[in-house]
Amino acid sequence: MQFIMHSPKETRSLGKKIGSLCQAPFTLLLEGELGSGKTSFVQGVAAGCGVPENQPVSSPTYTLMNHYVGRCDLFHFDLYRLAGMDDLEDLGFDEIFDGPGIKIIEWSGLFEPLAGCGLHIAFSYGFQEEERILNLKPYGPSGSDLLAQLAPEKR
Repeated sequence: MQFIMHSPKETRSLGKKIGSLCQAPFTLLLEGELGSGKTSFVQGVAAGCGVPENQPVSSPTYTLMNHYVGRCDLFHFDLYRLAGMDDLEDLGFDEIFDGPGIKIIEWSGLFEPLAGCGLHIAFSYGFQEEERILNLKPYGPSGSDLLAQLAPEKR
């Protein structure tokens, strides 16, 4: 399923809708170049998951993981700087990834073992300056169910 976003606000809005529909455990695997809208999307997911507005949501490029608390735990990983899965051991990645909560993993394509559940979302630049194209692909029944709920809003 493809969505064309015309602004960061629209990207956040789609993220918020998806966040409101996600039922833990759920995993969002994000791929896309730097500046392609992943952080705006994650800010929306956090809002949809009930993370308080006064809690800043940013990319965990240097911290590797941010943990937010809303109606459920939300774990946001950025794997861009990692050389391999061993780099995640200190974070308890395996326990978090296999546990409850909603997991958002940026640069998930760097690691083959991550392509198994939820939704994969590929972000790319559109033709206009702020335009972004998001291609959503489900993994497993929960991802398919979520996409079915978004279908009436398909753009």
